Amino acid sequence: MKMHLTRTGVFLLAIQLLLPMTLLAAGGSSAPDEDPQQEAAAAYNRGLRHRDKAWEFEKKLATKSEEAERAKLEAKIGKEYGKAIDAFRAATEANPKMHQAYSSLGYALRKTGDYTASLAAYNQALELEPSYSEAIEYRGEAFLGLNRIEDAKEAYLELFRSDRARADELMEAMKNWVGERTAEPGGVNPAELQKFSAWVEERAAIAKQTASLVEASDRTWD
Repeated sequence: MKMHLTRTGVFLLAIQLLLPMTLLAAGGSSAPDEDPQQEAAAAYNRGLRHRDKAWEFEKKLATKSEEAERAKLEAKIGKEYGKAIDAFRAATEANPKMHQAYSSLGYALRKTGDYTASLAAYNQALELEPSYSEAIEYRGEAFLGLNRIEDAKEAYLELFRSDRARADELMEAMKNWVGERTAEPGGVNPAELQKFSAWVEERAAIAKQTASLVEASDRTWD
């Protein structure tokens, strides 16, 4: 059966089609609420953009020696990490199961010096995804910031077994930490620092040896 529309019918149909768009343009309530997953993803990506801006400023900071310039850059870095923290927190609120957001939140908090809150965020990420190596490595660096040497060592050994690239990152952080504490102990017992320094050297040598063995094995099977 064919449908015939009068002029009045066409006019009413046009109004029905245009009405939803009119409500949307006017901010009407007919628009559906944003999906929490999308909201979390948007907030997370926003946080990553602020984190990346902070990285850019950090690269510039490394090239500056004049005190006033460094102070300005440090302020910009802190501001960007602050914005990243707000965005990552918004992501975790929209999606409490988003382990990546908790890990990135921990990173931004750690970069601002809030190691306690940073550890809490990393712990939440690892509670959701125990094998998430990014959070394991970053948490290891947070342990170093709190002078928790034994915990940092455990993090490294776990990564050495599961993610060698991340283990290498943590090893580099350990070497830097030893160098910094050698210059300024910062509450670390000298004997413990010396012992940890020897452990770092030993583990670095083992990592280098095993990497060479893997390379040799790969060449053998080519």
